[in-house]
Amino acid sequence: MRKGWLLFVIGWLLILGGSWLASAIQTNGGIKVTDIRFAGTGGVTMSGLLYTPRGATTATPAPGILAVHGYINSRETQSAFAIEYARRGYVVLALDQTGHGYSGGPAFSNGFGGPDGLKYLRSLPMVDKANIGLEGHSMGGWTVLAAAAAMPDAYKALVLEGSATGAPFAAEGTPAWPRNTALVFSRYDEFAKLMWDVPRAAEVGTSAKARALFGAAETLQTGRLYGDLAAGTGRRLYQPTTTHPGDHISTEAVGDSLDWFAQTLTGGTPRPVGDQIWMWKEAGTGIALIGFVVLLLGTFAVLLNLPLFASLRGAPATIPAGGKLRLALTALIPVLTFFPAFIAVTLLVKPSAALPQTVTTQVVLWALINLAITVIMGLFGKRPDTAPRRNILVPAVLIAIAVSAIGYLSLVLIDRLFLVDFRFWVVALKLLSPHQAMIALIYLLPLTAFFWVSLDALHRRLTGSYLTAIVAMAGGFLLFLVIDYGLFFATGRLPTDFDPLSTVIALQFVPLLAAVAIISTFAWRRTGSALPGALICGLVVTWYMVAGTATQFV
Repeated sequence: MRKGWLLFVIGWLLILGGSWLASAIQTNGGIKVTDIRFAGTGGVTMSGLLYTPRGATTATPAPGILAVHGYINSRETQSAFAIEYARRGYVVLALDQTGHGYSGGPAFSNGFGGPDGLKYLRSLPMVDKANIGLEGHSMGGWTVLAAAAAMPDAYKALVLEGSATGAPFAAEGTPAWPRNTALVFSRYDEFAKLMWDVPRAAEVGTSAKARALFGAAETLQTGRLYGDLAAGTGRRLYQPTTTHPGDHISTEAVGDSLDWFAQTLTGGTPRPVGDQIWMWKEAGTGIALIGFVVLLLGTFAVLLNLPLFASLRGAPATIPAGGKLRLALTALIPVLTFFPAFIAVTLLVKPSAALPQTVTTQVVLWALINLAITVIMGLFGKRPDTAPRRNILVPAVLIAIAVSAIGYLSLVLIDRLFLVDFRFWVVALKLLSPHQAMIALIYLLPLTAFFWVSLDALHRRLTGSYLTAIVAMAGGFLLFLVIDYGLFFATGRLPTDFDPLSTVIALQFVPLLAAVAIISTFAWRRTGSALPGALICGLVVTWYMVAGTATQFV
């Protein structure tokens, strides 16, 4: 009981301390951050975070920037850019694309929400309408390009961060359109083939499409100014040393966009490009994310000591020696099934009312394949020497709901107090919108079934050790990513460039499955059953998936 309360308190301290730090950074210097909603095309609700610097008023309007995240991300993903823009005196609208975060409509609709975002930014009385910039990462680049196409005279400069003009989702770039454009394309961007039709991101300067945008016959030179800023035809290529998702945590990538807007927008507050503090906000929300996991563990331990859950308490049975082969298979099979499952959904499953989120559907298919493999291999089922236990389904369900509810309420509180969520880089836990909460019910059962089967097999047949459980659940993905990105950094070409999006998604599987291993092992050691931990993981992972990805069907 004492250990449970200690974990409970530590979890809250990490959550509150980390969230306070994140809030202090994003409001540094008197910046006001506001959660806003406005009506877009067709009455679709659009969502964003509005960053207003202290000096921006109706009497003294400031330059404005529309900053937009990429596919299966949300407005908070752009916080590094938004914070630094606001610190330099720009009013920033960090927009949720349609079908993402808290914006309505299906993903990809209404120009991704870009034209509506630009219209809203221009409607604000504290924004200087003659000094507006557009910045978008990945699909966010297509979002701001849609805005630039719809309102060609409504902005002054544009930054494409890991994005491109032209196919598949934007108009072709020319030396005259978009206006004053910087291309920030990292040297190890995983999407070089999709964006610029080159095999290596470092070779983007040779791209025919990029040269057409710059109006250059020869290979583009990094850092050189092409065109004429005064005429709106300025162009510059930046190539920070990072990856596509790495743009969000790169001082170089953020700094390149700061450099361009400092040259193309007027009225901001001059600051050196290297003067950046956003990483402390990232650290704060990362600390809070760790605190969330600790809070779940502490809550479970405290509740388990209540009389209501007495039937759950029990010591785990002795685990037979699983052997290195069983551990290797447990770690590697999920990796081997990852790309086939994801590609199958992309090619064969059209979003529908029954399966409205493509990425969540991909994860569910992957989970069900591995559930079936586990059953076929005979890893799931009661051990012959396991003593029968009373029915624990009802108390297991109740404690899982209670633990998850406490975790959810902690994020509700933090959102109200500090207007931040729990996140670090590509791993983000957000509150569910009402529509997302209904979607979660679709995916909850299959994901929970996967965790019950896989975690029962893990703990009955392989391990009760935290380290071994982490290796079994996340080790295969970690090994794959080390090899894949090791070759990528060595050669400049991603071995899995046949599906770069799924490769980037796989980055989340390492911390996510490691957290699952910790939670399930903690519960297993105190109950002798995989069920309570599996139910908690099913609830939390479903919440995580549905709130953090795109909705393609509404």
